[in-house]
Amino acid sequence: MTLNYGREICGNLSTAQSREWLITNGIGGYGCGTISGVITRCYHGLLIAALNPPLKRTLLLSKLDETIQYDYQTYSCFTNRWFDGTISPQGYLNIESFRLEGTIPVWTFACGDALIEKRIWMQQGENTTYTRYTFKRGSKSLQLSIKALVNYRDHHGTTQSGQWKMSVEEVPKGLCVSAYPEAIPFYLRSREAEVTLNYHWHLGYDLAMERYRGLWDRDDHYNAATFNQTLEPGESLTIVASTNQKSSLNGKQALQQRYEYEEGLLKRCSHFSVPWIKQLLLAADQFIVDRTSTHNPDGKTIIAGYPWFADWGRDTMIALPGLTIATNRPDIAHNILSTFSKYLDGGMLPNVFPDDDQTPQYNTVDAILWYFEAIRAYYSLTKDVTLLKYLYPLLQDVIQSYREGTRYNIHLDSDHLIYAGQEGTQLTWMDAKVGDWVVTPRHGKPIEVNVLWYNALTIMIEIGDILGQPTGEYKTMARDTHAGFQRYWHPSLKYCHDVLDSPNGHDKSMRPNQIFAVSLPKNKTTQSLLKPEQQKSVVDTVAKMLITSHGLRSLCTTHHQYRGRYGGDQVSRDGSYHQGTVWAWLIGPFVEAHFRVYGDRTLANSFLEPMANHLNDGCVGSISEIFDGDAPMIPRGCFAQAWSVGEVLRVWAKINEPSY
Repeated sequence: MTLNYGREICGNLSTAQSREWLITNGIGGYGCGTISGVITRCYHGLLIAALNPPLKRTLLLSKLDETIQYDYQTYSCFTNRWFDGTISPQGYLNIESFRLEGTIPVWTFACGDALIEKRIWMQQGENTTYTRYTFKRGSKSLQLSIKALVNYRDHHGTTQSGQWKMSVEEVPKGLCVSAYPEAIPFYLRSREAEVTLNYHWHLGYDLAMERYRGLWDRDDHYNAATFNQTLEPGESLTIVASTNQKSSLNGKQALQQRYEYEEGLLKRCSHFSVPWIKQLLLAADQFIVDRTSTHNPDGKTIIAGYPWFADWGRDTMIALPGLTIATNRPDIAHNILSTFSKYLDGGMLPNVFPDDDQTPQYNTVDAILWYFEAIRAYYSLTKDVTLLKYLYPLLQDVIQSYREGTRYNIHLDSDHLIYAGQEGTQLTWMDAKVGDWVVTPRHGKPIEVNVLWYNALTIMIEIGDILGQPTGEYKTMARDTHAGFQRYWHPSLKYCHDVLDSPNGHDKSMRPNQIFAVSLPKNKTTQSLLKPEQQKSVVDTVAKMLITSHGLRSLCTTHHQYRGRYGGDQVSRDGSYHQGTVWAWLIGPFVEAHFRVYGDRTLANSFLEPMANHLNDGCVGSISEIFDGDAPMIPRGCFAQAWSVGEVLRVWAKINEPSY
């Protein structure tokens, strides 16, 4: 897919700063920014290193400010917006074009008759960012001067410099920055350029997106050095930022390695010929990262979303089939499933995946149920009986824990449905909470939880048959749950209640969670939870009331609590998070349900086609977490979300690839 913008986008600051780019390194580190070069978030930077992979993400290299002297003229190739509103310099006006090469952002700057290309990428497995400048065209030499702005703070925070003086020292081919005595040193080096050390702060960068989110909206960065080099046409200059003092300075070789890495990802799915799906295959890899531990030194996990989320149990299991199975990476799926099995406790998976020295947080009723579905997807591709044998006793314990009762009043009730919830908790995926305010508590029997419970029981039957284990108990439980599930159907509304037996009775709010009663279970031999006419009614009603170009609204527009705009301070944002905001990941189960009911591949694909256009917006080449419920449905939240990408890949493969 060609993701290429000319001056019509790059030369308009409003549009150029609304589109962002993302680079990652496979261990939790990343870099991101706007294609205009303007910093609008505290998360923007060229090197946000994972100092305790995949977490402790720390901003090290904030930006590189480039100035070009060519033919007696001076050109700025960077743009800053200051806190007083001033935009200086306006280097975005010199951007001829911006494009992605795979996931590598590429700018072309026009300075008179000279063209200069700039590429940024990260070394896989290292906290190392490469920035490479290539003098593509010109009639004489040019002088390139690059100021390096650095920092050392948590990526969620901001810096007010005060009297902070970093230690900046020369090393061969560059400099070493030590923010303070206990800080991990990092290096800026180049084998081509001359380096001059600097020692002063640039104050008052304006963070417009943080202001929109109701957060502190200014930041300071430290000018550590200036790199200078004269380039002839055809020559290149590479600047390397790294926590590794021995990182390679060979920019050409490092770039070729990155190209080859991404080509290898595409070769795994060479039969995928649709350009925008191939772009998503590359985006999928950005979420898969290392999580080593004493019991699994090669452990893997999934970052839920960039720039601010870590790895979470629920998000990981929902995203896994699309990110690893649809992309033909079963080894990664196996690793993740094995890694998470070590953290099963009381029949539950952690919602927040822990560091070795932290206590897991198990406040989720459905993460473990999505784990069953991830296992099913893995086995469907690999037929790996060995992993099933290992996991089966653990899954038996899960079923027993939910049957007898576990944390947060999660238990199998007398109607054979799962009840979950107690005061002050938020256990489903609609989990927004501000202080003591649980926005959508959904205490009782949430519909998707019981769909997933039934699905888990059918998977236990399937695994039991494969392993030659008795399955009579699970068949009885599944049959009883199937009978109890009929309570969800509302005959006059012709759709399902969202929650049964809540403290306020049955909740008939029109929400998207009922779509899972049509899209699950996957096993074609398993009896569906709804009758065919009910399935059709659910799909049609969701389509009429919740579908948008980029996913499903979390609440219908006619509900008195509907919120069509997402933004503002935390109370405002979380108050609308699941009250009408569109969630991209829900397009997956909807399209699958629609295809199951209507069997029309062309019609089902028509719901996915707007996602191809979205790859040109938000984070270029990826899919956002959420969108406003009201038109024009502006992308919000994390600009790149694992389950958004994963579910689009999964359902596209399901519909269009017979072998999937």
